[in-house]
Amino acid sequence: MIRPLLMCFVLCVVFGSSKPTERKSRVHDEEPLSHLEHDDGKNYDYDHEAFLGQEEAKTFDNLPPQESKRRLGIIVDKIDSNKDGLITEDELKVWIKNAQKRHIFNSVEHQWKDFDTNNDGRISWEEYKNVTYGSYLDDPDTNTEYNYTHMMSRDERRFRVADRNGDLIADKEEFTAFLHPEEHEHMKDIVVQETMEDIDKNGDGFIDLKEYIGDMYTSEDVEEDPEWVASERQQFSEFRDKNKDGKMDKEETLDWILPSDYDHAEAEAKHLVHESDVNKDGKLTKQEILDKYDVFVGSQVTDFGEALLRHDEF
Repeated sequence: MIRPLLMCFVLCVVFGSSKPTERKSRVHDEEPLSHLEHDDGKNYDYDHEAFLGQEEAKTFDNLPPQESKRRLGIIVDKIDSNKDGLITEDELKVWIKNAQKRHIFNSVEHQWKDFDTNNDGRISWEEYKNVTYGSYLDDPDTNTEYNYTHMMSRDERRFRVADRNGDLIADKEEFTAFLHPEEHEHMKDIVVQETMEDIDKNGDGFIDLKEYIGDMYTSEDVEEDPEWVASERQQFSEFRDKNKDGKMDKEETLDWILPSDYDHAEAEAKHLVHESDVNKDGKLTKQEILDKYDVFVGSQVTDFGEALLRHDEF
């Protein structure tokens, strides 16, 4: 059976099956701290997920306040890396970034056994190809709506870039770079290349305004463009097309799909300190955090949460 696990396939499906006027995005943000709306006026659910991780948020749903505080106290001790009794923005930022990485780690672990067919602790290109495209390789003449030959070629190209030592056998780090290329510096060029190949319909090596908008939605029989299209046209001319030549080159595309000007973890760390720092010294004591436990964990938490599921740690 063909295993549609890679970005190129996912993008084909998502971009091809969405409603005509539905907005689509090529931007690869960091692993999101939370998919929830960040509105402290309503609740702190976003902060719970950002602080603990999306998976573990559910653990706190049924915990009474005292148990929430007890577990939070254990977590605070772990965040305090220099053991000075104070939690800084930097220590919070490191903790939150670990929560982001936890999802990626779990994703790789979940798929590892499927592809490491000989159980040698590594995944070769042949193993990956056979597991992912096995049915197609057995019967390449089968009529399908997907160009598996092209997809397999792109996958191999990306595999070779992720494979730092060139032996076409991936260890955990290399396989992680293959599955999540947007998280690795040496993979950025391949992410840009794949994106441009998808959008650059006229094959001139650039993305013009028509291609940029056309990739986001298909007008089909819609009489008028959605309101957001005008905003995106303005974004293209004012911010995407930096040299004002009417199209995006590789560098401009990189700035678009892999933005580096905003650190979500840093922003969330600053927010948590602002919400909890009673004496306004820029740091948090354990008591300040526990007094504001509803901001950090409350009745629902998120991603660094595997720790919360290991009851022996609490």
